[in-house]
Amino acid sequence: MYKAILRPLLFLFDPEAVHHFTFKMVKLMHQIGLGGCFRSIYKVRDKALERELFGLTFPNPVGLAAGFDKDAKLYRELSNFGFGFIEIGTVTPKPQPGNPKKRLFRLKKDSAIINRMGFNNGGVTEAVLRLKSNPSGNRHVLVGGNIGKNKVTPNEDAVNDYVLSFEALFEDVDYFVVNVSSPNTPNLRALQDKEPLTALLNTLQQKNSEKSARKPILLKIAPDLTNEQLMDIISIVSETKIDGVIASNTTISRDGLVSENKEEMGGLSGKPLTKRSTEVIRFLSEKSNNAFPIIGVGGIHSAEDALEKIEAGASLVQLYTGFIYEGPALIKSINKLLLKA
Repeated sequence: MYKAILRPLLFLFDPEAVHHFTFKMVKLMHQIGLGGCFRSIYKVRDKALERELFGLTFPNPVGLAAGFDKDAKLYRELSNFGFGFIEIGTVTPKPQPGNPKKRLFRLKKDSAIINRMGFNNGGVTEAVLRLKSNPSGNRHVLVGGNIGKNKVTPNEDAVNDYVLSFEALFEDVDYFVVNVSSPNTPNLRALQDKEPLTALLNTLQQKNSEKSARKPILLKIAPDLTNEQLMDIISIVSETKIDGVIASNTTISRDGLVSENKEEMGGLSGKPLTKRSTEVIRFLSEKSNNAFPIIGVGGIHSAEDALEKIEAGASLVQLYTGFIYEGPALIKSINKLLLKA
């Protein structure tokens, strides 16, 4: 029904407006008691799907990537579509409006999206208040906190932004993701260079070690890194002893696109990223000798795409654009295939 009826209707309208409309509709449907209905349709319950990683038990390996529920407004409701975990954010210490609209574009012929949102969010304090209204014991889903820096914060002060969000979210998320790979915040990707990235992760690990019980920290990387840069990532993970890597964020490449709006500025996600993100996963897994867990994300539009990433070395996978194009049935089909595999 989603692909035949809902998607063609929703795709008639501006994608950012549709995003907000969909949030309101999903919230309303849960308020009138349809959450259990969604769970019965989409949730696959089987112990064989569980994954033990970072000291956490994931009920299944299919998560929702950051960027969809930026402000922790809908994570409980979204979990009823069968996700094993939800990643909120990217959140920044201070609220910021993001880049000027229009900033979100569908590339229908390519089954892709270009966004230049620019970390639009209500700030970490608002996200924490929403998370506290549904404490971990009641929310029935693992939640990751994806953190970034404010646009106005210069790179030399970026560590402070990450620390502020880390401290604010610490009691209310299950793991952290350090986002230095979005192409939509000026100069952010420079923080992926070895020296500043090592300093940032070491600082967060120091803060982590001061807690009574540490939280897992993962690094989200761009798919546009060279093999030499990927080797640096492996070295940095080993040196800083963070818990894993998410591969990958959106790409600035436009190779092979056919849609008319393919030259829009921003990060590209969706099917054109499928092959490259899998290549990055395989490279990291093989060159590190499986030294750390990898969450695979990028261009998963079918159950077979997800299985390919797991076979390449991913322990978990995440959806974003595939969820928009294929609907919640994709989550169920991935879990069903993984059970067969």
